[in-house]
Amino acid sequence: MEDSFVGRSRELAYLNAAWSGERGALVPVYGRRRIGKSQLILEFLRGKPGVYFAGQQSPAALQLGEFLAAAATALGAPVLASLAPRGWREALESVVAAHVGPGRLVIALDEFQWAVEASPELPSVLQSLWDRSWQHSGRVMLVLCGSYVGFMEREVLGSKSPLFGRRSGQIHLQPFSAREARFFHPGWSLVEVARARFVCGGVPWYLRNFDPARSFTQNLRDTLLDEHAPLYREPEFLVREELRDVHKYAAVLASLARGSATPAELAARAGVPPQSVAYYLNTLTELGYVSRRVPLSGAPPSRRVVRWRISDPLLRFWYRFVFPRHSTIRQLGADRALAELVLPDLPAWEGVAFEDLCREALPLIYEEEGMKLGAEVGEYWDREVQVDVVAARGDGWIDLGECRWGATGSRAAVVDGLRAKLARVPNPRGATVGLRVFAREAIPEAQARALGVRWHGLRAIYGE
Repeated sequence: MEDSFVGRSRELAYLNAAWSGERGALVPVYGRRRIGKSQLILEFLRGKPGVYFAGQQSPAALQLGEFLAAAATALGAPVLASLAPRGWREALESVVAAHVGPGRLVIALDEFQWAVEASPELPSVLQSLWDRSWQHSGRVMLVLCGSYVGFMEREVLGSKSPLFGRRSGQIHLQPFSAREARFFHPGWSLVEVARARFVCGGVPWYLRNFDPARSFTQNLRDTLLDEHAPLYREPEFLVREELRDVHKYAAVLASLARGSATPAELAARAGVPPQSVAYYLNTLTELGYVSRRVPLSGAPPSRRVVRWRISDPLLRFWYRFVFPRHSTIRQLGADRALAELVLPDLPAWEGVAFEDLCREALPLIYEEEGMKLGAEVGEYWDREVQVDVVAARGDGWIDLGECRWGATGSRAAVVDGLRAKLARVPNPRGATVGLRVFAREAIPEAQARALGVRWHGLRAIYGE
């Protein structure tokens, strides 16, 4: 697939505005792995004087040498590569001095957490250089990039960081929205686009690995079920790179993928001590892989109703279909593994993923309907009822939604089932309640009105 840069126009505009300003700029860029942070920075650096350096898990001296070598090439100053600085301060001062213009010098330190692990003094060094020179001279724009969200929030953005209060702004890079991600696969039907979304989410590197010239099913086979394929071990590599005690985290993720949702269920199925479950879940949440979910009821949730879920779609797929079956997949081969191990259970798995897509789309649908006051969108459950979509709207209404990825059968039965849940869902404000159905295909508006619902197909979900 063509490796062109897709999207991120707002982020690029912000970085370019910061670079064009009169004063120095310090911009942290952070977000989970594979989200496109490095590509964003490299795209921003095109045509600008800048030094890009990616930290590694290696000794400080090696990293300093690589930083200076990168600067020597970028600035056309070979003498930099021969320096033997005593630390980051000397190296950074030498690089800034070597820049003779025109334009502001960009210093982009990617994988910042690994540079700091080898050189814990680095944030203080940057703080000193920033306070004494860079922010006033206007000669330097500093971009600090990291994939471990917790680290960036503590060590760069947090109140105890030497760099606290010095940032010009920040970019917390998020996955592409469903409507943005569709541009990775031009020509696909919306059903195929949605199915790719269910597996790849909005992570650009995953989306790029799904070839638009092949069908979704072919891509699933070739990228996730072939042991030599690029995504076959991607989740395992992510966990190993970011975490220690890998086996415990893998057990927690596999248990979540099989349907465990509460800490007690996770402890029992994953073999993790109950008192340790919160630690593993919080760490995975910091990495953007897991999310805490509570029913949207208008009241503060109690601890007993909290559920946990893998929020990263690729991890959710991999730990459900690939991780527990590595040996069998190798024995069967990709074609048989797809036919026998994945396709029989895939529709039900996709049905849950479709609910996420509908909850993401509803605020945009509201805007297109002219409702500009916003809404809190979630879901609701208790011991007796499950509602796929619940939205507490800014105009005082509450919407309840049913999501049907597969065949809807009797439309009236779908609506009757949703209407039967009305009395079971809390409505503390006595708000007017509306009903919505989300499915692959739309129905004529007159039929929807006769049923007493709004009915949204994939074209509405994707804004067509």
